[in-house]
Amino acid sequence: MAVASVAVVVPMLAAGAVYVRHAASGTPARRAGYARPPAAQGICVAPPDPARASRLSRDLLDVLRRRYSTVALAVDDRRAGLTCRMGGDWRFTSASLVKLAVLCALLRRHMEERQHLSQAELNRTAAMITASDYAATSALWQQLGPTGLQHFLNLAGMTHTVPGPGGYWGLTQITAEDEMTLLKALATSNSVLDSASRQYALNLMGNVIPSQRWGVPAGAPTGVAVAVQDGWMPRRPGDWLVNSIGSFTGRSGDYQIVVLTQDNSTMAYGAATIEDAAEVIHRDLGGGAPAAVPRSTVLPAGQAPDEELPPLPQDP
Repeated sequence: MAVASVAVVVPMLAAGAVYVRHAASGTPARRAGYARPPAAQGICVAPPDPARASRLSRDLLDVLRRRYSTVALAVDDRRAGLTCRMGGDWRFTSASLVKLAVLCALLRRHMEERQHLSQAELNRTAAMITASDYAATSALWQQLGPTGLQHFLNLAGMTHTVPGPGGYWGLTQITAEDEMTLLKALATSNSVLDSASRQYALNLMGNVIPSQRWGVPAGAPTGVAVAVQDGWMPRRPGDWLVNSIGSFTGRSGDYQIVVLTQDNSTMAYGAATIEDAAEVIHRDLGGGAPAAVPRSTVLPAGQAPDEELPPLPQDP
């Protein structure tokens, strides 16, 4: 399904303005008016190294104020004691990001039942995560049912995630904060997912095919293992939502990144916004290690959405 690229019909209020949402209303800023960009010191915090937090905050604002995407992000670096949040509680539509939660819910169910994944489940989970396979995801979504996914969300503390209606898994509502909670459940020891489950999920995320491997890995330094999950789809012509999350662990760092975007004129524009932010995050957190992952050159053919969609309701 190809979607014509049209210009976003909202003018910039001032050169370098950042498109943000009003936290009180939760409605898109491009419809409800503009809020001032957050103060640089309000994005990242690192008690052990305030200078690094200030530098990353400034660098993020510098790249994002050049984009007209609506952006929410979260960054957690355990080694540096650093966290960044911008729009952490804003709701976005997941598209394929929900596939990671589907995988984790399935793994949790098998933990509770003390059973290994069947061969069919191994095949479907691999296709779902590494190749963003639509049919495999739909089969696992149906297998879990609404109670199976919600059970995992409750255990993980993903309190703001709302599963999509019926079979429309890609319409799940997510927040940057909940997506960070999910990544941390994979990156650290916890009571929700055991070591084998976490390693299985991260291994799949580390073997995503090239056309699905874009977004937050851009600029990742040498010496880290990259695990990624992406999602994208149009909300209406000229308005794409594009999301990317990832975990980066190794001698050069131990951190997770979430970037959610909407109000992108094309899928490629949203991917570029994410990669602009990712490059400065990796540079500032990588401890001087050279970048090993270039910006993406292979994107999904034709900028087609990665799942079929029902008619979408119009924003008020």
